[in-house]
Amino acid sequence: MCRSKRLSALVVALVLVTAVLAAAETRKELRFKVHRRASVSVANQFGPISVKPSAGKVVLVTAILHSDKAEIDESHSRNRVSVTTHLLPGADASTGQVDYEVLVPADASVTLHSATGPLRAERLHGDVILEGNTANVDVRDLSNGHVHIKTLNGPVTLTNITDGHVEITSVSGEVALNSVSGPLVHVNSNSGRIVYDGDFGGGGEYSLMTHTGDIEATAPAYASIDVVASSTQGKVVNDFPLQPAHTSFAAKAGTAFAGTMGKAASSVKLLSFSGKIHLKKRGNNQ
Repeated sequence: MCRSKRLSALVVALVLVTAVLAAAETRKELRFKVHRRASVSVANQFGPISVKPSAGKVVLVTAILHSDKAEIDESHSRNRVSVTTHLLPGADASTGQVDYEVLVPADASVTLHSATGPLRAERLHGDVILEGNTANVDVRDLSNGHVHIKTLNGPVTLTNITDGHVEITSVSGEVALNSVSGPLVHVNSNSGRIVYDGDFGGGGEYSLMTHTGDIEATAPAYASIDVVASSTQGKVVNDFPLQPAHTSFAAKAGTAFAGTMGKAASSVKLLSFSGKIHLKKRGNNQ
């Protein structure tokens, strides 16, 4: 009987705690009218930010505040919208968390910052800037825009990016590029692994560089590339029958190679100091 009473008391306590936490949450909705190519920025210390296209020339922001230790500062001037989380004294990662869902015109330029994230942007064709520390970054279905990402150790995933100018800087987070192509694709990491799975299309310049991390790049047999790969202290593996390249680059079996495929439409550089590099032909070992 005593055990039953203790269980009942525990259940009541859990219900009360849940009710208190739910009551502490506040939902806030903001609406801004904008014109073409608006500029939208959202800065958040703790919590996710998700951005998708809206149905018209309007910016809709839905924010869930997890306690009264955070407020929302907003400004709207002409074609610029700025939303910032304002932390009050005593706020921490839990009480200062705010969850954002943002709808913007598809042609808007978007800047997002969250230390813990995650950060997500999809189905846009304006410029996108995403910055975080440990935040997971997920960008997909973007076209004809600049994509700039900076993170410390949060993983970065880009999927289905076409005609993009992509620049990613990471200290130790893994960077995964799936079906990413454009005039410029540049990834620089200190120790993070870089994975590319695409066709190196668009006649672009592709540069994947990491100091101690590995690089795995997968492309189809029809890839049209002029490729250089080198790892000073790591192993380099190539699955493609490359034609010799007219370059001063010194190829060295096992640690460096250079050559061309097809019409060599795109330039590809795979560089690491001590990581392993593998240029894989899609279908091999799969």
